[in-house]
Amino acid sequence: MSEQPALQFPTPEDLISQIQFDHENGKIWLDEQRMLLIHSAVMGSLRTELVASLGIERARGFLMRFGYNSGMRDAELAHKIRPEITKAEAFLVGPQLHCIKGMVRVEPVVLEFDLPDKQFYAEFNWYDSYEADVHINEFGISEEPICWTLLGYASGFSTYYMGHKVIFKEIQCAGTGADHCKIVGKPATEWDDQEELERCLLPDPIADELFALRYEVSTLKENFQAHHCPSDEILFNSVGQSDAFKHVCHLIQRVSDSTVTVLLQGETGVGKEVVARALHQSSQRANEPFIAINCACIPPDLIEAELFGVRKGAYTGATESREGKFERANNGTIFLDEVAELSPRAQATLLRVLQEGELERVGDNQLRKIDVRIVAATNENLTDAVKAGKFREDLYYRLNVYPVLIPPLRERAEDISLLVDHFLEKYHTKYNKQTLGVSEKALQALMNYKWPGNIRELENMIERGIILTDNNRSIDMSSFFPSLSEPTHPLNIISKTGELSCLARKDMPKGEVIDQLLNHDFDLTQFEQQILERAMEKAEGNITQAARILGITRPQMAYRLKKA
Repeated sequence: MSEQPALQFPTPEDLISQIQFDHENGKIWLDEQRMLLIHSAVMGSLRTELVASLGIERARGFLMRFGYNSGMRDAELAHKIRPEITKAEAFLVGPQLHCIKGMVRVEPVVLEFDLPDKQFYAEFNWYDSYEADVHINEFGISEEPICWTLLGYASGFSTYYMGHKVIFKEIQCAGTGADHCKIVGKPATEWDDQEELERCLLPDPIADELFALRYEVSTLKENFQAHHCPSDEILFNSVGQSDAFKHVCHLIQRVSDSTVTVLLQGETGVGKEVVARALHQSSQRANEPFIAINCACIPPDLIEAELFGVRKGAYTGATESREGKFERANNGTIFLDEVAELSPRAQATLLRVLQEGELERVGDNQLRKIDVRIVAATNENLTDAVKAGKFREDLYYRLNVYPVLIPPLRERAEDISLLVDHFLEKYHTKYNKQTLGVSEKALQALMNYKWPGNIRELENMIERGIILTDNNRSIDMSSFFPSLSEPTHPLNIISKTGELSCLARKDMPKGEVIDQLLNHDFDLTQFEQQILERAMEKAEGNITQAARILGITRPQMAYRLKKA
């Protein structure tokens, strides 16, 4: 059993240093989680309204779950901030944060636990509980203990830390007239009233009823829209709410029931194939084939055979006749990605398909009629390709009947959080893991990042983050941006706002700083060593504090020091 006879709190500086007041942007941070300063009286008003609308038992359960989730978040922080001290000292992060946040003054009495054997017992005294104060102000002296949020916090923190359900009970409460509160915590299985205690931490049936009703109304609404008023804001298999996204949805909806050729334009990774599939699924051809092909992936000498088919004996290796992609897509839709990469002969054949609706297989002279909806896509400027003689001008005009420009992700900032949730759900299922999602500071970094790879890059980042993050942990910035966790030049570290940080004045252009460094016999290794040494001097030899000064984690700092 891990026991701490004196039960003295460790110094709180490491916790207090995690609090950052970013008043210019209206944010308060505790590590990578956004926090709020809220009047305790306002929490009292909320408590009063909950009791009045839900009844005292349901209000109690709601506030306990509220505290429970908060405790779970802070327990994750405990592992991160105090990885090298005793388990008991690390556990005391929870009670210390209760004090630092102004919720209650905590006095540890007994703390005994054994992580491998899942044994736990703790006693704490609480003084000046904000919950007791607000309850007495609103309702007067209570007959039952009423520090529900604080109890939930203690239970959530301990449950996360121990890896199994731990529940605290308030055996003495200032809200009932006692001079202070006292709580006892132990595994849920050791309480005689385990079922009743655990019921408070389960979702309230009233919430389930409301969600079920909302789902039923939503389903009825969707069915009505599907039969009476097709939406121009729905793009199958995609996610978004920005005006730019809705505009693309509107354009696709308007053209879906026609047979006109559509040209999708946009940077790499913006989701052109997703849009093409949406166009197909919302058209009258939805039950027919959808064939997607990347023209850049097929050798020029084979692309005609792949697209239009080949007759047996047409060339060495053509041992049998076979149909091409266009014939397979007959009556459906074919998506030609990177269409600018088509060979000149393939361009000529494609033009004939567009004009006449017929084709000949390679080496054959039989005309075959086809009915295919063509959706072409390119991230290259076809006008420039025409001027350079790379692309046929007449084909360009045939493809460019209905152009749709898909905006880059940096112009769809409102969609990033929705896309993050979408990809989290996808890869939680794929890897059979369940993280706590993206930390708020990491989400801010994702919002500010410029996304050269667009949605494809975002999806890859989320997949990487889930792989690198343990179950029931938040995905932090170092899991997204490799430069935060790899030993690279300090100038290349991604800042906490998702931008390239630079050791320079805010008003000095980044390029100017780098030019100044490179103009003076710059030595990368020596420069990094000097930065590390200076940070250690400022931190008076404290590695954790030095890492905080440089904006990196302690393990990254230790790695760099060892390397230097």
